[in-house]
Amino acid sequence: MRLSRYFLPILRETPKEAEIVSHRLMLRAGMIRQESAGIYAFLPLGLRVLNKINAIVREEQNRAGAIELLMPTIQSADLWRESGRYDDYGKEMLRIRDRHERDMLYGPTNEEMITEIFRAYVRSYRDLPLNLYHIQWKFRDEVRPRFGVMRGREFLMKDAYSFDLDEAGARHSYNRMFTAYLRTFARMGLKAIPMRADTGPIGGDLSHEFIVLASTGESQVFCHRDFLDRSAPPADIDFEDRATMQGVFDSWTAHYAATEEMHDAEKFAALPAAAQVSARGIEVGHIFYFGTKYSEPMRAVVNGPDGRETPVHMGSYGIGPSRLAAAIIEASHDEAGMIWPRAVAPFEVGLANLKVGDAATDAACADLYEKLGRAGVDVLYDDRDERPGAKFATLDLIGLPWQAIVGPKGLAEGRIELKNRRSGERLSLSPEEAFNKLREVDA
Repeated sequence: MRLSRYFLPILRETPKEAEIVSHRLMLRAGMIRQESAGIYAFLPLGLRVLNKINAIVREEQNRAGAIELLMPTIQSADLWRESGRYDDYGKEMLRIRDRHERDMLYGPTNEEMITEIFRAYVRSYRDLPLNLYHIQWKFRDEVRPRFGVMRGREFLMKDAYSFDLDEAGARHSYNRMFTAYLRTFARMGLKAIPMRADTGPIGGDLSHEFIVLASTGESQVFCHRDFLDRSAPPADIDFEDRATMQGVFDSWTAHYAATEEMHDAEKFAALPAAAQVSARGIEVGHIFYFGTKYSEPMRAVVNGPDGRETPVHMGSYGIGPSRLAAAIIEASHDEAGMIWPRAVAPFEVGLANLKVGDAATDAACADLYEKLGRAGVDVLYDDRDERPGAKFATLDLIGLPWQAIVGPKGLAEGRIELKNRRSGERLSLSPEEAFNKLREVDA
């Protein structure tokens, strides 16, 4: 993409309403624009990040055996009355009426609707286990939306729902999602720690939040230091093997880790002082097992092996892609701007032409741009007639993993400069060497 033809509305000054780093940088870099309190438009640069996050989420959900569908944002209040949650949910639910005076709502979550879909089609235990997910915009009318997309009223959510014949099967489904979440966040360059959490209005008796440690986190969290050195399960792990999945869960829950609501001060104090980590944390995922909380009142039953009707055991599993975009920035930035992991960067390479109009630099940039594009590397080519300092500031702000800097002086020596945004490392390479480096190296 040529920057001269791209829509990238960079702000020179930090908006006063932005309280945390991610909010400031997303506004300044032209990733988002606030349309009303807690509601944001994702502009082209922000949408590219969001799409890459979604792609990783989809790949790991599919790998774990979940099946994608898409449910509507507007739901009937009657479904929520069946489950008993319509009056309990509170003012966060946006309640509306259609032209026929029917009570409707803008969905804050989808347990009721997915249960209704399941009961309409699934009759036999032979059709289980089943895990259905979608990625959909949701709305919760926060009393005080803040921190940009970190706590907005409208947000993008991946929610999955598992259905099993019994508790043992449901626990296996829970463990599979637990493992998938570890892999998902690791692929985005995040250290996400699973912590025992409160189930809240979703309900149930087993829940974990996946927490990224960051100084701007919303709440205090407590964990064992060993979590900071753990590696995610490998891509070839067997999601079907119950013992393997239970082993992952047991391994990642063996040490103390709890959110503020579930914190046990005595247990934490019993850890060696060097192992105690008390920090701020950002929730990037939340999973629940809630048994028959929804299937019993909503009559989501299957015929079991004995021919009797049995309410299915359910779980739900959420990841907020729009929130993740901000969380990644909170975990990876410096004074100059964002530092994107390559897997979710809006572009992988920023190509800066330091003397637009010079035949040699124009030709070298065009050649590198075309070759990288053919190799499948996303490149943002700054071909604007701007001074070099402005180009460097823009590339640092938007945080692309690699910068390729092409100028007359370097080309006279047959060299192109590469800069790694994360490490600051600079390399002086021939055009061919630069192409090979950018094509092959992850950042």
